[in-house]
Amino acid sequence: MTKENSETVGKKNELVIERIFNAPVEAIWKAWSEPETMMKWWGPNNFTMPVCKIDFRVGGKYLICMRGSPEPGMPEQDVWGAGTYQKIIPLKKIVLVDSFADEKGNIVPGSHYGMPESFPMEATISISFEAMGNDKTKMTLHYPSTEGIEGKMLEDMTQGWGQSFDKLAAMLAL
Repeated sequence: MTKENSETVGKKNELVIERIFNAPVEAIWKAWSEPETMMKWWGPNNFTMPVCKIDFRVGGKYLICMRGSPEPGMPEQDVWGAGTYQKIIPLKKIVLVDSFADEKGNIVPGSHYGMPESFPMEATISISFEAMGNDKTKMTLHYPSTEGIEGKMLEDMTQGWGQSFDKLAAMLAL
């Protein structure tokens, strides 16, 4: 994936990442909606996803675990996340509310994983999908508010999503 296929845009206090994938929208949708597919790409470099439970329907919940280390040579840790699907428009859009969690799915503050106290307890995320013909898909990830996620933390989050999307592009190329 080249840089021209990935773009970070947005206004202050929001994060928008646009990415064009060389795959049909159905393949990108499957990557978000099927646990066995999501486990192959989710998480930044040096992370895997050993647990992914998804009840993919409006009102359905998910519980995921990323395992790894932010830097090679550092100890691995499990980082759990949980949320609820708010809106699902097949092959077009997913809106979810996302939070850090423990292994049982209980919501925990970001400080549980070393984030600053200012990190929000929950974030609304939307992912939209646009078929672009010739088996290409434009995917847009949107955090409408990044209040409490600033500076280096926002840079790291943006980089982590970018690395995840690099892994998704590599998986789709196989």
